[in-house]
Parts: sequence; structure tokens; C-alpha cells
Amino acid sequence: MEPLAPTTAEAQEVARFWLEDGGARLRNATPYAVRAAGFGERLATDVVPDGPPTSLPPLEGPVLHEGAAPAASGRVFFIGSDNEPHWCSGTVVNSQYRNLVATAGHCLLDIEAPMGSLGKWVFVPGYSHGELPFGLYVGKRAAVHSDFEGARDYDHDYAFANVYYGVVLSPSGVLSSVGRLADNVGAQGIVINQPLAPTVDVFGYPAGPHPDGSLPYTGETPERSTGSTFAMSTTVPRADRPIGVASPFTAQGSLGSSWLTGYASGSRTGQLNGITIGVADTDGDNRYDTGISPYFDSDLFIVYRNAASFWTGRIS
Repeated sequence: MEPLAPTTAEAQEVARFWLEDGGARLRNATPYAVRAAGFGERLATDVVPDGPPTSLPPLEGPVLHEGAAPAASGRVFFIGSDNEPHWCSGTVVNSQYRNLVATAGHCLLDIEAPMGSLGKWVFVPGYSHGELPFGLYVGKRAAVHSDFEGARDYDHDYAFANVYYGVVLSPSGVLSSVGRLADNVGAQGIVINQPLAPTVDVFGYPAGPHPDGSLPYTGETPERSTGSTFAMSTTVPRADRPIGVASPFTAQGSLGSSWLTGYASGSRTGQLNGITIGVADTDGDNRYDTGISPYFDSDLFIVYRNAASFWTGRIS
């Protein structure tokens, strides 16, 4: 387990850091670029599960306008090793206390430092053009795999963070609670040890250029792509059995994007079966065409279970 803001006082300080000055630090944060671009090739083989299949259902969120991304998708914000504010993508996952966020492991652990988490870690569901429609949620602690924390094993580059009740900051500087995360925005389900899905829907906040310099995304709003999945061989990140999805998302900002199988546009729910830990140009045309994820196996389910029953509570 990795502590983030373990006490109420620390959590209040983190919330104020991001919300003061009208949320200027949130708006000025830049997409995280550490280990965002990868190298690899698609394989014709399949991935063999290492245990029995497991699945948990999603929770429906609020009614949104037609075509909107799931409210459970959002940005995670933190301070990097350069002492500057950055962001990745993240998504809410079903859990006992409705307080769990899934993202890439290196969007939570500082892999540029000897150990420890990235600073002042928070989640903003539904982030769009600087707006926080459902409030800000400060991370209390996170579950990560020991092999990623200790050995940087990218087969385990995932994290599940427990967040406190959400807050907003009044013009007079008072923090007010807005309730539990999944009560406000819903949550995606999760599937473990499943055959590769024919297609998945990827939700995230891609930003930054393709290798050819084109800039199709701004990262200011959530984006969706739909593509087939396949086994991969990668040299960066180095992993034993990564999986890929055909996706045009660019590197920066898309780290932590959710891969959803069985996505229903009406309820905006599906089941998480991948998390982007990097993107690659597999056909050599200088445009990213593939998202890379660890395979969701029994090890991941153990990490998820360690986080899924942890209570957090209010900070205001």
C-alpha cells in the first residue's frame, strides 16, 4: 500500500493547493510525458489466462447529454519529480465504499525517484475545459503491485487509489463536501482473466503530438476511440505479456486511459479490462496507432481486492 494524503489535515491542504486561485494549478498542469511513448509490434498469438475468469458489474452514473463521455472518466493530477503539476487519465471502478480510481501505476508512483508516490495526488471526474462538474477527490492511499513498486515490472503498471469524499471550495475559502465519488458519477465494472475482447472502447485525455508533429487532441475534453485488441511484444515498456488496442490516441495525457469492454452508450458503462501505460507507432508511419496495457490477470485482481474494501471518509 502507498500512502497519499493519509490524514484529514494533509488532505485539506492538498485540496486547497489545487482549488485555490480558481483552480489555476489544475488549468496550468501539463500532460505527463514520462514513459508515455513505447515501441513494440502486434502478435498473432492469444493471451492465456492464469486463473479463473472474474467480473464485477458497473454502477450507472448521472444522465448526461447524448454522446457525452462517462462521468466516471476524468483526470488525475499530481506533482512530478520536476516539482511541476501534471496530469494523466483515470476512471472510477466499482468498489465497496465507492471511492476507487484506476490509472497507470506510473501515474501514481514516481518512477523517476527511488521510491514513493507522486505528490498531491487528486482525481477530477468529468474534467472539461477547466471545469470540475463533480468536485475534486483527494487520494488517501493506493494499492500497487510490489513488483512494479520495487522492480518497475511493467506487467504490473497499474494502480487503484482510494479517494476521500469530494470537495469544492467556496469563494470565501470554505471546503464543502459533495459526497462519495461513485455515488456522484457511477463506476465501471472490471473483468479479470478473460480472452482478449474483439473490440474495446478507450476513454482518456490524449494530448501532445504524433511523431510527425501533428496535434489532433488538446486534452481539454475526454476522447473516445474504439478498436480491436491483440497480444503484443514490446521493448518499451519491457513486459512479458502486454496487450494492445488499435487506437489513435497520442502519448501525453493518455496514460491511465480506461479500456472498456461491453460499453453501453445509453448508460455509459462497461467493464474495465485494460489501462493505457504507453502508446506506440507499430506501422512506422510516424503516427501512434496502438495503446499498450498490462493484461488483467490474477495478480491484478489481488491488487484490486486490496483496495476495493478500504474506507476513506470526509475531509470537510
